[in-house]
Amino acid sequence: MTQAPTQHRAGDRSLRVVADDADASGPRVSDDMTIEVALSLMAGARVDHLVLCDRDDQGTDLITLARLAVLRDSPGYTDRVRLRDVLGLAG
Repeated sequence: MTQAPTQHRAGDRSLRVVADDADASGPRVSDDMTIEVALSLMAGARVDHLVLCDRDDQGTDLITLARLAVLRDSPGYTDRVRLRDVLGLAG
């Protein structure tokens, strides 16, 4: 079976489904992590994205530093907002 390459759209790539788990490189985290902890992890790991994983540790989404910074600066932000709370929001 041949894997189809992941296609990128010209729009917002801050959140996308990871079609092939092998394409998902970077720190792997659960979606119950808060945005503050995610930003701290990115700074410590010196990366610009995180791979969000399901309960089976399969990559499901990517979220970027740029997207988290926008969310952190939004009016409704609190330090209790978790990654899963923002996955469905368009940027």
